[in-house]
Amino acid sequence: MTAAEVDQKDPTCAVCGSPAAVTGSVHSSFSDRDFHLAHCSTCRYSFVVDPRSDFESLYDDRYYRGRGADPTVDYEAELDDPRTIRAYEWRAILRIVTHLCGSLDGVRWLDFGCGLGGLVQYGRGSGIDIVGFDEGHAAQRMRDRAIPALAPPELEAGAASFDVVTAIEVLEHLLDPMTALRRIARLLRPGGLLFLTTGNAAPFRGRLENWDYVQPDVHVGYFEPVTLEIALRGAGLEPSTPGFVPGFADLIRYKVLKHRGFKQRSSLERLVPWWLASRVVDRRYRVSAQPVGWRS
Repeated sequence: MTAAEVDQKDPTCAVCGSPAAVTGSVHSSFSDRDFHLAHCSTCRYSFVVDPRSDFESLYDDRYYRGRGADPTVDYEAELDDPRTIRAYEWRAILRIVTHLCGSLDGVRWLDFGCGLGGLVQYGRGSGIDIVGFDEGHAAQRMRDRAIPALAPPELEAGAASFDVVTAIEVLEHLLDPMTALRRIARLLRPGGLLFLTTGNAAPFRGRLENWDYVQPDVHVGYFEPVTLEIALRGAGLEPSTPGFVPGFADLIRYKVLKHRGFKQRSSLERLVPWWLASRVVDRRYRVSAQPVGWRS
């Protein structure tokens, strides 16, 4: 799609349905092309106007080994590496969800868009009744590794059967995030929790092209907290913002180390006072400002 064609397209916001305005473009060295970005002034959702849709090519074996559009991850290696920094993220999620739910005893948990199932494997090793769901190459690799995961028919049969659903760095990959959120809402029991993570676009409003989270081949949607509140309500969930609850220090620790190119935990990074550094980072990037959703 040319720049002229984008300008004439009048993109529509996938969250609230309002007309959006093209704000600029960003170049992908992976695809060797420019992607155009738009912003909705109604709900503050930003998105790629002309995304790739060849998902099997994007999310193939190379992607999950860190050789695709996002070179900062290596899901295959993380599953077998006892020193992976990803353990900080997994530990953080368990602690945050425990804090929000009060206890994980008897909780039935689904990790939606779980990739190769690292959180599922970690959670089950901690005695949690957690299963995953993903599609394509990821689903096949979970079957190969015998990591518990639901097939699409099993997922559809699971209405109102989960106490917790997580969606960790999922929404930004979706062309239609509202369909996914409504699907998740149907899976939750009354009183159930959706805990998700996705980058907070608010600190980069008006200069999205300068945000390194903008990887337009695979990250096609960018949410501010108000965007997520609108999206959660639109999906039938009640948003709330717990803030910097126990676990966020580890979550931010993982994000910082990943951004700095660390793959494994080390004595060097352990010297950092993360209890303080994570607060400083959160004040700048507002990671903890994103809401969670509750099923009424």
